[in-house]
Amino acid sequence: MTALSVSNPAVQPVQYLKSVGPRRAALLGRLGIGTVWDLLYHFPRAYHDRSLIKPAHACVHGEQATLQGVVAAAQEQKPRRGLTITKLVLQDGAGIFYAVWFNQPYIKKQLPTGTRLLVTGKVERGYGAVQVAVSDYEVLDGEETLHAGRIVPVYPLTGQLTQRLMRSVVRQALDEWAGQMDEFLPPALPARYHLPALSTALVQIHFPDTEREARRAQKRFIFEELFLLQLVLAGRRRRLVRQEKGHSYRPAGELVRRLLDTLPFQLTAGQEQAWREICRDMDAAAPMNRLLQGDVGAGKTVVAVLTLLRAVESGLQGALMAPTETLAGQHYLSLCRLLEPLGVKTALLAGGMKNREREAVLAGLQSGETGLVVGTHALIQEVVQFQRLAVVVIDEQHRFGVRQRAHLQYKGRHPDVLVMTATPIPRTLALTLYGDLDVSTIKELPPGRRPVQTLACAPAQLPDVYRMILEQVREGRQAYVVCPLVEESEKLDVQAAVDLAAALAAGPLKSCRTGLLHGRLKAAEKEQVMHAFRGGEIDVLVATTVVEVGVDVPNATVMVILDADRFGLAQLHQLRGRVGRGAHQSYCILVSGARTEEARTRLAAMTATTDGFVLAEKDLQLRGPGEFTGTRQSGLPDLKIADLVRDWRALETARSEAVKLITADPDLTAPEHRALAEELKRRFSRSGYLEIS
Repeated sequence: MTALSVSNPAVQPVQYLKSVGPRRAALLGRLGIGTVWDLLYHFPRAYHDRSLIKPAHACVHGEQATLQGVVAAAQEQKPRRGLTITKLVLQDGAGIFYAVWFNQPYIKKQLPTGTRLLVTGKVERGYGAVQVAVSDYEVLDGEETLHAGRIVPVYPLTGQLTQRLMRSVVRQALDEWAGQMDEFLPPALPARYHLPALSTALVQIHFPDTEREARRAQKRFIFEELFLLQLVLAGRRRRLVRQEKGHSYRPAGELVRRLLDTLPFQLTAGQEQAWREICRDMDAAAPMNRLLQGDVGAGKTVVAVLTLLRAVESGLQGALMAPTETLAGQHYLSLCRLLEPLGVKTALLAGGMKNREREAVLAGLQSGETGLVVGTHALIQEVVQFQRLAVVVIDEQHRFGVRQRAHLQYKGRHPDVLVMTATPIPRTLALTLYGDLDVSTIKELPPGRRPVQTLACAPAQLPDVYRMILEQVREGRQAYVVCPLVEESEKLDVQAAVDLAAALAAGPLKSCRTGLLHGRLKAAEKEQVMHAFRGGEIDVLVATTVVEVGVDVPNATVMVILDADRFGLAQLHQLRGRVGRGAHQSYCILVSGARTEEARTRLAAMTATTDGFVLAEKDLQLRGPGEFTGTRQSGLPDLKIADLVRDWRALETARSEAVKLITADPDLTAPEHRALAEELKRRFSRSGYLEIS
């Protein structure tokens, strides 16, 4: 097969490397390796230090060791059907030892008498003999060793790929291409932070001379990855700031004042501060791009309503997008309750609407007659047209991708954007997920709210838990019982909820009025159940995690989560946030027979604090950034080597350098930055990160 004449490793197919070919290329493809560049950036997950070669007589029984010898003889045994033991006798200058392979009879032919060999494996001593169960070996033929006698890379693998094959293929790629990989980092950065050049770092991260050189190479690629990501965010932020929005607002006037007067509470200091920051952004010529984050129940919705109301009283339009119909419906009811007394009408646009209702809403938005709309991702469909969209509020932003956020922005001429999340984001993630946004944070809860008492108990204590629910119901309160997660199957989760609701209604809670809420119900059925629960017609709501966000029933004081160890910290905290929303003392009961250390750690964290920001940091440590955000949903690119928990200092440094560079050369047109601009385009053009401009 003739190799393609390509001088760029980013487009050179890996199959044209010597010893790869189509079949092995297909196996590499399962790891996301399609080009030589992909292969060279497929970094080792660990290293084995096999650089110390020990004589057989110095080895200890049970240790992993690397030994050297010359093959003197070969033996083959078949102690039972299906098992072949190949034993080579090796001389190491001080005596002999035995190297043993299981079910690899071809070893006898591959390693004939006289072959100089390095073997690595577990040492066994018995009857005066030393025997090594070989896990890896290397023929000493004068060339560089890859599998023994050095620090050996260990790669993530899949299918029929082996470490030996991966090492050999990577070595081939390095020999052919490492010297042709042009440095793209600005020259000052490697010098300032003592980072090796790209070609050197590639060799040392795969086949390091020493552990120190491996760490230096890792440091280079961690910084590189974070720096490029922060450059994209800094560039996008700069473009956003330079845009000029096609609308302006009147000063906050009569409607805003009347809404504040009708609220049954005063804004907290955090709400006041967030509102001032938002007003400052709205008065600026450039569009607002702000993240409003706050703990569950911190009062973000009121701030969002004030933001939308300012658009309406300026003769403009506002839209609020939520990830689920349940949450969109909750927001719609909240806006109607707050704004209808002021004469402001709000429309709802969701997937399950009748055609006539939907057409009326679409016509009102296009004509400008409808000033406010609440909806799900249905808002970003092409048929939805606004006359003068000025403000976009996106709730639970982490559930939408970058592209979805952009689509709604495109509905207006650079509208002001406020994204909200009740999942507190640790600083390292905020810099990565929302590096193009300003951040407002509401930490304190509204006055009169009592912290929810959180208790963990074993399944054997469930009778006591149900007695507690009965007591609360007798006092006029309500409760949630959240079903266990069965597995990755909504159908099975729903069946579990149906069965549990029936068992409770016929058993320990038969004196209560029970209801059932799950994701398979139609939108109208969900709203009917929630309306009955809000109205006090249901005492105990049995539910799946569909109640995780957006459900606001101040009279509910008990949240029971069954098999709580199956839920993540963020989910547990969100579920707990469904109670404690009124003046009465509330309780969250975590029922679990936790068997793993991680599960016990999560439950201990939940009972120790109600601070969502503390829990978010803990959750990030336990799960890592990919799982914390749901990488695909959040738009966060996969990180190959950087870790946002471990490498937070590198992230801060990378961000600082990226901002400085973008300020000095916004479009990266300087000759020394052209390679950098090409690398950014190559890495991020498909991720969605380059799409908002």
